[in-house]
Amino acid sequence: MFNPEVFIKNAIDEITQMAGSEKVIAACSGGVDSTACVALGHRAVGDRMLAVFIDDGLRRENEPEAVETMLKDLGINAKLVHVEEEMFAALKGKTDAEEKRIAFRERFYTILGRIVKEEQAKYLLQGTIAADIVETDTGIKTQHNVLEQIGIDPMKYGFKVMEPLRELYKPQVRMVARELKLPPEISERMPFPGPALSIRIIGEVTPERTKIAKRATQIVEEETQDLDTFQSFAVLHNDKATGIKEGKRLYGNIITVRIVDSEDAITAQAKEIPYSRLKKIANRITSEIPSVSRCLLDITDKPPATIEFE
Repeated sequence: MFNPEVFIKNAIDEITQMAGSEKVIAACSGGVDSTACVALGHRAVGDRMLAVFIDDGLRRENEPEAVETMLKDLGINAKLVHVEEEMFAALKGKTDAEEKRIAFRERFYTILGRIVKEEQAKYLLQGTIAADIVETDTGIKTQHNVLEQIGIDPMKYGFKVMEPLRELYKPQVRMVARELKLPPEISERMPFPGPALSIRIIGEVTPERTKIAKRATQIVEEETQDLDTFQSFAVLHNDKATGIKEGKRLYGNIITVRIVDSEDAITAQAKEIPYSRLKKIANRITSEIPSVSRCLLDITDKPPATIEFE
């Protein structure tokens, strides 16, 4: 039976031994995996660790600033790094899901490598968990934070990697986060993909399309926050559909809403939602986002679908 207290002690020992007297950079997105990892690192090496939030322009509304504040409130050294233009340039022209994931990974770690060098650190601490490794290793989809397990040497980016959560699944990570006394808004937080909205935008990722996906995501999360779902999100399609707004034809964007229950992200079930709630979500999306003409609901389990579209 998993014992989070024992795990934490062993993880802190592992980080302490690996780091030695070196400085550590920790990648933090504000999700439970990366934040639990950061908390472990802070207990292990204290102020020799700097938590970094990479603002790639693909996060939730106001998320970068909120995560930076949260980390500092926990007494952790934190830095917000703006790389929006750089990330959009890396994704420009790419429409295939795997191409986008790989392009995101390359740019993400190139940026982190630069930060590691600037901060004169040696190690990158990150919250890779077992589900990330399983899905990448089996070829289902490339998770951006899996490197050594698929033969990529992190030293090509200029650092060594620490992954204390690599053998845990999401329920166990949540247990660790609770034992670390992280606030419930972190320990119980809904998963959000590492490549963020880039894999919830089918087709090319642009600042304009990201703005649409970001607003739709905010609406879905607001309207489902009391439903205790594993994940609730919006997907922007590449295709368009005819609609009517203000009495005129609109060849507009299509948004699909995805709401699932899961324990470990390896399997998932589409969650039954009251029709009145779904109508409210659809009405808000189509009325609050001028370019959207149609809103759909995905009711496919995993398998045969994956949770994310890309």
